[in-house]
Amino acid sequence: MAKTYLQSLLGEREKIVLVARQHWFILVSAIFLELSAILILLAVTVSLAIYLTPYALIIVALGFALMLLPIATMTRDILDWSSRQFIVTNRRVMQIAGVFNKHVTDSSLEKVNDVKMGQSALGRIFDYGDIEILTASELGVNLFRRIEDPIGFKTSMLNAKERMEYGEAHPETGEDIPALIAKLGELHRQGVLSEEEFQQKKAELLGRL
Repeated sequence: MAKTYLQSLLGEREKIVLVARQHWFILVSAIFLELSAILILLAVTVSLAIYLTPYALIIVALGFALMLLPIATMTRDILDWSSRQFIVTNRRVMQIAGVFNKHVTDSSLEKVNDVKMGQSALGRIFDYGDIEILTASELGVNLFRRIEDPIGFKTSMLNAKERMEYGEAHPETGEDIPALIAKLGELHRQGVLSEEEFQQKKAELLGRL
């Protein structure tokens, strides 16, 4: 089976946790004017064809030709909406946009420092909102506007970050933490973790005691 574009971006042992899109409000607001223009042009074309019967064929041909423009822009808006994806994997969070020319922005979960979520009153009713991801990378901020189910997206991302940092077993008691510190020490001795990374993760675990 041929890989999708998203699957081709995944690294070895990288798994998709969640795929989300912008809320359907975005699509409806984008195509509302095009749909209105199509209906108005259709009504005008039919009315003129009835009243100017001798020129009916010319009027109909001209009317449908004019309708091609809003139809084309509406098709573009639908494709843009369907191609824009927000993805959480077990390693990073990504944003993919573009139908033919693809644009991919990703942030490593390890570099995510903070996550902000904003929801208007309407957003709380219809379940959409903005997710702002603050990272330690050069880009600094990654903003996902009017994403569907923002609470679920934020929760999935934070859970994936925790699993990446502490493994599949989530330490909930102090008895698990010494074993995790011992594993970190072994990784440090093997050179997988630098001294700075080891001390940082060790401090994070000790803070859970």
